Amino acid sequence: MRQLRGELLQQEPMGPHCSWRTGGVVKQLFRPADIDDLQQFLQQLADDEPLLWVGLGSNLLVRDGGFDGSVILTKGRLQEIAICDDELSAQAGASCAKVARASAKQGYCGLEFFAGIPGTIGGALAMNAGAFGSDTWRNVIKVETIDRHGVIRTRLPQEFDVHYREVARPEDEFFVRGWFRLQAGDVKQAQQQIRQLLEQRSRTQPTTQASSGSTFRNPQDDFAARLIESAGLKGYCIGGACVSEKHANFIINRGSATAADIEQLMEYVQQQVLQQSGARLQAEVHIVGEEA
Repeated sequence: MRQLRGELLQQEPMGPHCSWRTGGVVKQLFRPADIDDLQQFLQQLADDEPLLWVGLGSNLLVRDGGFDGSVILTKGRLQEIAICDDELSAQAGASCAKVARASAKQGYCGLEFFAGIPGTIGGALAMNAGAFGSDTWRNVIKVETIDRHGVIRTRLPQEFDVHYREVARPEDEFFVRGWFRLQAGDVKQAQQQIRQLLEQRSRTQPTTQASSGSTFRNPQDDFAARLIESAGLKGYCIGGACVSEKHANFIINRGSATAADIEQLMEYVQQQVLQQSGARLQAEVHIVGEEA
């Protein structure tokens, strides 16, 4: 085996790597130098090693007892973005916001909504992330995946079962690149739309506080935030975790929240909404690991 060129950390706390700024310790965390380095790392893993992929750490809660497995962190790595013949390709670690800006700068439109997604392309592909009325997979031409043995495949959209905030994919395959359809547009107009979307996000969401983004999926023909606010839960706290006063579908970390505080608050919100409106809120957040 060639020596790994990326950064390999043992017993690493996940708080600094998650947008909620809390979380337990993982057995090891790897930041690959590039795709080839990632292949080398995967080829060295045992077949039964638990594996977790993390981008910007949004929509992720690692319980306080930690995760007894390997984390692949793409934040700051695997960030290549290229535009050619009305197509944009982006690796899994590229932030959605950078993809939106790169597209607009070249005079293309159609991907401006990515500016409102606080995550990476890998995560956006994995959960069909969306914002401002659009979502990821309606723009996908093809994707590249890698399995836990380091084998890379190119797949087409029809090979996936795509739904609202959910994508069924082959077991043990992970997204490492996506190609997206672009539409010819105007540079100034596209950049202006991104500015407007970001201003709207800043007005309506607690962007300066630690959160995971939207906590719950919107039920069909309704909004999670409306249901939570109707239940009188804005500002309700458990420990250091609180329902945002600015947007009820955001749970924020006031600075001292444990993962247990956040998970308990999520469960309480679900119970109260069910009791008061009969609606069952489904978490948009991926929860992993063991309780303390």
